[in-house]
Amino acid sequence: MKTKDMVLVSIFAALTAIGAFIRIPIPFVPFTLQWLFCALSGILLGARLGALSQVLYVGMGLAGIPIFTEGGGLSYIFKPTFGYLIGFIAAAYVIGKLSSRIRNTNFIKSLLCVLSGLFFVYLFGVLHLYLIYNLYMGDRKTIGWAIFYGFIICVGGDLVISVSVAFLSLKLKVLKAVSN
Repeated sequence: MKTKDMVLVSIFAALTAIGAFIRIPIPFVPFTLQWLFCALSGILLGARLGALSQVLYVGMGLAGIPIFTEGGGLSYIFKPTFGYLIGFIAAAYVIGKLSSRIRNTNFIKSLLCVLSGLFFVYLFGVLHLYLIYNLYMGDRKTIGWAIFYGFIICVGGDLVISVSVAFLSLKLKVLKAVSN
């Protein structure tokens, strides 16, 4: 791996960590800016490096560095919101893979790539939320409850961020092309 790639992966891992602390508290799943940096990592770094930046972020948090919204450490796996972090890894990869296959990028195509990644964040997030409450915490919740609190309440802000990422990515790709 090139030094430039290592630096970019590290920067996006750090930005995702910073995004965890810019949050709006809502019940069960706080709204943060992590999704902004996760999605940008996929679009700007590509599938492999974007996912690697999120693996680095999750790995640092699991190693004990308090960079998640509620701290860090290996026990974070048992937090109801941990599934969203796993979703970030999948999302960055999917976004990077899809956006690299598009020849003539425009806003709609970029937005569809970002929304495809967001699907995986919510897939892993809602599933983990449901499983942790029911199997680990012993607090019986329905899948409908998990979808409501883990998706419906949160998705509005993430859709706004997704639109912003799609717009911003087009501008950043133009700057990248000009600088090369």
